[in-house]
Amino acid sequence: MKNIAILGSTGSIGTQTLDVVRKNNDLRVVAVSAGRSVEKLEQQIREFHPLLAAVWNEKAAEDLKIRIADTTTKVVSGMDGLLELASMPESDILVTAIVGMIGIRPTMEGIRAGKDIALANKETLVTAGHLIMPMAKEYGVSILPVDSEHSAIFQAIHGEEKKEIHKLLITASGGPFRGRTTEYLKNVTVADTLRHPNWVMGQKITVDSATLVNKGLEVMEAKWLFDMDLDHIQVVVQPQSIIHSMVEFKDGAIMAQLGTPDMRLPIQYALYYPHRRYLDGDRLDFTKLREITFEVPDMETFRGLPMAIQASGEGGSMPTVFNAANELAVKKFLEEKIGFLDIYEIIAQSMDRHKKIAHPDLDEILSVEQDTYQWIESRW
Repeated sequence: MKNIAILGSTGSIGTQTLDVVRKNNDLRVVAVSAGRSVEKLEQQIREFHPLLAAVWNEKAAEDLKIRIADTTTKVVSGMDGLLELASMPESDILVTAIVGMIGIRPTMEGIRAGKDIALANKETLVTAGHLIMPMAKEYGVSILPVDSEHSAIFQAIHGEEKKEIHKLLITASGGPFRGRTTEYLKNVTVADTLRHPNWVMGQKITVDSATLVNKGLEVMEAKWLFDMDLDHIQVVVQPQSIIHSMVEFKDGAIMAQLGTPDMRLPIQYALYYPHRRYLDGDRLDFTKLREITFEVPDMETFRGLPMAIQASGEGGSMPTVFNAANELAVKKFLEEKIGFLDIYEIIAQSMDRHKKIAHPDLDEILSVEQDTYQWIESRW
């Protein structure tokens, strides 16, 4: 029996993780968490009977306590609650499916407690990779990628020697606006943006996919996960989302991981690594597949990718500024307070005005995040 704790169990990755648990009788959920989705969390508690439930919002936590008073599940709240969940002795693996930089401290706490990390929280490595990766090595824990692209690379390099890897090829669908012009993007709506052609994801990551910010975050994350410099990471648009990513070795051989777009596959692979389990669902049928096409990403129209590469190249606290500016800009876009192209402008201006800290510690990272938020709020 493998015991798992889930940070962000009511979101897209969290709910799909629970679906994997339903299909396997040797996985046990010992903890769940949410921001304020009390009704959904109550349903999960009654189905999976976890020992602990963490709710970020304290008022929502009090509501949950009343709702589940007839159960034995303990309810905790705030950052202290997330840290308690991350380090609880009953868990073997921590699934970090929470969205945002709020996931950094619980991830670090889980590492200190010796938990393997099934990582779905991009922000952890994007902003604090220089802290997280050495820490994981120090405590002897594994960082197991849940992102489909990083999982594909992780699968492709399994059993291979690091020194023989030449290049990582991260694939992108291109999002709902692939092939569109900047002029077209001036008038797109939130509803337009949330119509991803291939994947079912949460709202924030779907917007990030449309701006290509998501692909930029994945490049930044891959740099830390696989210890590769930016010159050896390439983004390729693969509109059918059949090839989830590839690795080119120094002899020219390329290993690719293919499959239908189903996030349960990378989730399950992380939970059972290095073993595989049966997974129900659609299979790739090569008798019906007519083509797999490739394109070069349009970095002039979709500025999220080149700005991410710039931030990662500058390093230090700049990735934090990029990430924080994007988080708040996407929030404002989803609330229909700004337009689609304003997301790029907010990120660009936030990076331009920032004075980089070369080697930020956690407190400095979180301070830069708040400073970036405050600056944006004062102008938009």
